[in-house]
Parts: sequence; C-alpha cells; structure tokens
Amino acid sequence: MPPEQPAESGLRDLSDEFLIDLIVQREEAALGELYDRYAALVYAIALRITGDRQTAEEVMQDVFHNIWQTAGGFRRQAGLVVHWLIGISRHRAIDALRSKREQARRREVTGVDVGTLLPAGVESVLEQRILRETVRAALADLPPAQRQAIEMAYYGGLTQREIAEQLGEPLGTIKTRLRLGLLKLRDVLRSLVE
Repeated sequence: MPPEQPAESGLRDLSDEFLIDLIVQREEAALGELYDRYAALVYAIALRITGDRQTAEEVMQDVFHNIWQTAGGFRRQAGLVVHWLIGISRHRAIDALRSKREQARRREVTGVDVGTLLPAGVESVLEQRILRETVRAALADLPPAQRQAIEMAYYGGLTQREIAEQLGEPLGTIKTRLRLGLLKLRDVLRSLVE
C-alpha cells in the first residue's frame, strides 16, 4: 500500500528518503521540495567543476531531471540522498565539461584557433581544470573501497582513524587502501607529465 500523500506544505517536514519514495510515485511536489533543498548545492558543485554559470545551470536542470527519471534506483544502504545528489552532480558536470572540451577540439580541427579567442590567463585555468578532471577520472577507475577511502580523506577531511571508525574497518585496512589508491593515482598522473 503506498504511503499516505502529504499536503504540499507538509513536504518540508519529510525526510529526503521519503521524498525520493514520493518521486518514484511521480509526485512532482516532492521533486520541487528536493529541488528547494538542494538546488543551490548542485549548482555550486557544477559551477566549481565547469567554471561556467550557464553550464552549471544546465547541469543543475539535468541532475533534477535525472532524479525524476531514476529515483527508483536510489539504494538506501549506499548512503544519504545528499551523497547520491553530489555524485550525480559531479558526474553530470564532468560530462558537460568533457562535452565542451570536445566541441572546442572540433572547432580547432575546423581551423579556428581557440587559444586566440581566450582572454589572458584562461589557458592556465583550463589546464588546471583538465588536471582536476583527469584526477577525478582516475579516481573513478580505482576499486570502490580505495576510492571511498581517498574521497573520505581528501574531500571529507577525515583522518585514517575516523575513516576506519565510520566504515567499521580495521585501521590497517584503511591505511592499505589509501596507500594502494594513491600509488595508482600517482602512476596515472606521472604518465600525464611524461
């Protein structure tokens, strides 16, 4: 039996997980409430990755459209809704950045020198963004346990002991995951420099 449908004003009191349940049932008001809660966060992530306000807005719309389409795929045991949203936002923003980079390559092939169109200093910003994207892609290629430990340490600011406690794993296991993951990242990044 489906849960009782709350009034729109009562949506503010519902948990994120319950809102996802309502979105699965195609309740547009629940999507609106989730949007109100997290649109600013999704936009900030997209803007940080893409560096472009228009692209960030497009990514934000894409993320919430994706949530409407795939809310049934949210796995409660995998974590909080906000973590799921952050992951979707990061992936969509990186995809948008790659798409824009590919468009720039195509323009370059057609004879338009994109470098002459960029203001001074933008090239180093683009290089940093490409490096950041490369690191994120390399992270995505790591085994999930190694990636999780690295993300918790570097993006979450947790110590090895805190990671071990949160995951319920031995400290030595976490240290090994971090070391192996960082060695793999180092090898990927070293190949870029050479």
